[in-house]
Amino acid sequence: MSFPRPLRRAVSLTPARTLRLVVLGQGAVGKTALTVRFITKRFIGDYDPTLEMIYRHTAIIDGDMVHFEILDTAGQEEDSLQIEEKIKWGDGFAVVYSVTDRCSFDEVMRLCFLINHIHSSPKRNSGSGEPPVVIVGNKKDLQFDRMVTFEDGENLSKALKHPFYEISTRDSYEETVVVFNTLYGELMKQGHFSPGSFKRRASSKLMEKIPKIHANSSLTSAGRSLSFNSFRDYIPE
Repeated sequence: MSFPRPLRRAVSLTPARTLRLVVLGQGAVGKTALTVRFITKRFIGDYDPTLEMIYRHTAIIDGDMVHFEILDTAGQEEDSLQIEEKIKWGDGFAVVYSVTDRCSFDEVMRLCFLINHIHSSPKRNSGSGEPPVVIVGNKKDLQFDRMVTFEDGENLSKALKHPFYEISTRDSYEETVVVFNTLYGELMKQGHFSPGSFKRRASSKLMEKIPKIHANSSLTSAGRSLSFNSFRDYIPE
């Protein structure tokens, strides 16, 4: 005699939330390595410094499905209009410097000022309050080349009132996850985004040819997939 299989309860997930993040900082501080490490768990040390991409990544965080749209900026000299468009696009920001480069650390204050200035503009309709910003000191594994102390980063974060993490993208996948999860948590508190809030412009035929890369999803908070596009595809007509 066979018995009917018990019905399995479907996993209940909240509607997917879309989170737009911008990774800012001078060139060669590890912005792309940080982004790719978070999405794929792999560390790759060398990238084209002129490449600027938006990475799309889906992850489960505390039972919520989250669509990450991460703009990895090139970090080169840009005119004010270019940097303003990128900052306007973002919901949250990771401002990265290298502990081996004092100039990149000095740039953090300027970038944080720009973020707060642009998002506090009365022309914006995103509501009140400053957007979430996390200050990230990267390359802590290069102790012999260090030019910025942990205390320097901590004091700056206290002055600017932003969370601060000193990490090694090369040595730790978990440390990169903390950065992005912190931004997600801060946005959840502020309510600056909602399910389906982000609408992407239609892709060009060239963008449709870019293959989707599947990430390893063995951990509970690991991403399901990623793809990437040029930032220009996301600027309104």
